[in-house]
Parts: sequence; C-alpha cells; structure tokens
Amino acid sequence: MKIRSKVLITGSNGFTGRYLTKYLIGSGYQPIALKSNLIDLHELLLEVQKVQPDYVIHLAAISFPDTKDIESLYKVNVIGSVNLLDALASLTVAPKKVILASSSQVYSDLETIQFSESFCPKPQNHYGCSKLSMENLAATYASKLPIIVARPFNYTGKEHEEKFLIPKIVATYLRRDREIYLGNLDIAREFNDVRDVCQIYCSLLASKYDGGAVNICSGRQVKLLDIINMMDYIAGYKMEVMVNPQFERSNDIKCICGDTAKLTSITHYNIQYSIGETLKWMYDK
Repeated sequence: MKIRSKVLITGSNGFTGRYLTKYLIGSGYQPIALKSNLIDLHELLLEVQKVQPDYVIHLAAISFPDTKDIESLYKVNVIGSVNLLDALASLTVAPKKVILASSSQVYSDLETIQFSESFCPKPQNHYGCSKLSMENLAATYASKLPIIVARPFNYTGKEHEEKFLIPKIVATYLRRDREIYLGNLDIAREFNDVRDVCQIYCSLLASKYDGGAVNICSGRQVKLLDIINMMDYIAGYKMEVMVNPQFERSNDIKCICGDTAKLTSITHYNIQYSIGETLKWMYDK
C-alpha cells in the first residue's frame, strides 16, 4: 500500500480549505487539518511535532480587507504565521514545501494594470500590509524551510461569504431583488474560480519549484458591470444597479490583473473555468 504524503492545512474549515481538502485527497495526498490556535506557539509546536508533515499549506487568516479589528488582523496574519514557521523550523526533518497564502493586495499602483512577481509591493490597506509583513518575515526562514509565497488574485465560488463582492451580487439575484447597491462601477478585476485555485495549489506541490513568490491568477480582467450583465442573463431578469458612496474606495485601482508567466512556467496549468461558468455554478441550487 502506497503511503500518501501528509499535507498539514491551516484554515481547513474556511472557504478555500474545504475545497482544497477534497482536491488534495483526489490528487493522492493525505490532508491533515491543523487544530491548534496559531497564536499559541506551545500548542503549535506539540501538534507539528506529532504530525511531522511532508508538506504545509497555510491558508488561515483574517481575509476580509475591510475588517475593523486591526489588532486581530495583524495578530493572526503576522504573528500566527511566524508561530507556524517557528514550529515547522523546529522539526528535525523539514517539510518538502511550505506554501504560504499571501494576497494580490500586496500590489498596488495607480499606474499599473498587470502585476508580475518582480513588481515592488506597495499595499494600500491593512490587509495587504499584514500579508506583506508575513512575506517579509517568512524570508528570514528561507535557509530553514522551502517556502513558496502564493499571491492569489480575487477568486470565489459556492459557499463564499456574502460579505465579499461576487457572492453578494449572486445572493441578490437568488433573492430576486430588483436593485443592488455597489461602490465603484468603473473597475475591472480578476474573478477566478476556487476550483482553479485549489488545482493550482496541488500543482505547486507536485512541481519542482520550492522558493519565492508566485501569482495565483488567470490574467483575465472582468468589468464589474459585465458581471451584472452575465447575472442578468443567468437569472433571467434585469437588475437595476445603484451606486452607494459608502461602498466607494477613494484609492481603488481601475484595472488589476496578474501576470501568469511565472505560474505557467512552474505548473503548466491552464485555467479551467470562465467567470460565466463560475457565476452559473454559484447561482444554481
């Protein structure tokens, strides 16, 4: 009987973690959910020593950019990540790969549309700053651990929390509301599928790449109003779009997408799902 490689996952009960667990099983890995609190270093050390993981994927984080609990944001996203790296560095046999989920929000420049990994990070909010802090601190462990910093661009799917933009839009149509209030309408973003993201994580585990940052992206921009038009077609009625100034962000970048060159060279992965397919999947009951 073939022994499956153990993959320790933090945040396994979260949106991405639930899907990733299924994809790892399907790819022949043995996913193991971290039970410890990331803030409790002693507890982490004991659990990591017990599991002895072959691989680690660190997803756990406060991931909502507009959170008001700034102290918890930095405590979980930065201190919690450092504690995990300390626990992993204590192992006699280091994991073959440690994937840290960062974010495309470490990038930000009003003059830039497509971001490559070589672009100088310049986050515009606390969430992005917390992820960049995690990245910078993780770099100090590079001699001890093979760390891949994944920078996912926007993605979504079924069971994604309604506080995020695309689930909010889909939920409005599912309720058969006649109008929706949004912020900046003149923006274009990547809106990828969680199933693609999970397959990319599995591809990174299987690849020979073992250090540095890599965008998790499709390179495809979609305008927000195009999302509304697609949902009008899927739901079979016309939604009236209203602008709520409270939802507008003064520092919003008009167009953002990722450069796929590095990801493609590492994994040779081709994005499987269009945004239209993702929206229909989320809308169908």
